[in-house]
Amino acid sequence: MTIPDYQTVMLPFLQFLSDEQERSFRETVDNLADHFQLSEEERKEMLPSGTQGIFKNRVGWARTYIKHARLIEPTRRGHFKISARGLNVLKEAPPFINVKFLEQFEEFREFTAKHRKKKVEKTEKDTEEIETTPEEALENAYENLRDNLASEILQNIKASPPSLFEKIVVELLVKMGYGGSRKDAGKAVGRIKDEGIDGIIKEDRLGLDIIYIQAKRWENTVSRPEIQKFAGALQGQRAKKGIFITTSNFSKEAHDYADRIDTKIVLIDGEQLAQLMIDNNVGVTPVQNYEIKRVDSDYFAEE
Repeated sequence: MTIPDYQTVMLPFLQFLSDEQERSFRETVDNLADHFQLSEEERKEMLPSGTQGIFKNRVGWARTYIKHARLIEPTRRGHFKISARGLNVLKEAPPFINVKFLEQFEEFREFTAKHRKKKVEKTEKDTEEIETTPEEALENAYENLRDNLASEILQNIKASPPSLFEKIVVELLVKMGYGGSRKDAGKAVGRIKDEGIDGIIKEDRLGLDIIYIQAKRWENTVSRPEIQKFAGALQGQRAKKGIFITTSNFSKEAHDYADRIDTKIVLIDGEQLAQLMIDNNVGVTPVQNYEIKRVDSDYFAEE
């Protein structure tokens, strides 16, 4: 089945504690994963940032909300048990527990009021059940912004003169730690224009190995013959490593061929190029930074 949203988790979470025994968060996550019959892949699926598992994050927010509704109470670090109020809720046998259900408790209303920046008139959208946790909503919004930025970057590259594309390749490779200095990289890239090779660049600052580069500002898909031509050029130079960069994309046959040959050829399509530019601040300017923090449990642990 699909990973349940954090509100769907709330009732099974409370039911797991119905025996009034102290439970740990890890134990609760594992039990709920079994309850929802999640596969190993679903249990390991991560948030876009890769910092935490999606299901663990949703269980964590379910715990946060029912804790602020005083349905559970902490016992010691990382452990909790059901409260008297939580037991009373279960006696009522509710079909589900969600944010709207928890709003009957004053403590929960106070908690949500503190996190509401301003009141807005209720709309049909406002009354819909929230499916994502705050981290998911933030990361999904970030991914959308990033994808839109990548698309805009690619459009600008395609509309720019070839000399700028060459400059972008140089700056990106230097920012990623290749080519020694920018001056060295600039001399290397664009220096040779034969046998399917557009330039060479140092793999490290000491120049212990050399990487050959092919850079094509194309609209059409790069197919296998182009990769074969580049591989042949590398063999002619007795080279072992190459990077093929394009503003378009590569066919499946091109990827399959690059994966099979002994020469190591890295294929970077337009989407990946734009994402690498964002990661390395090439052609983009930071506008705002948001730092997400969590409670340091060790700080509050008893000596």
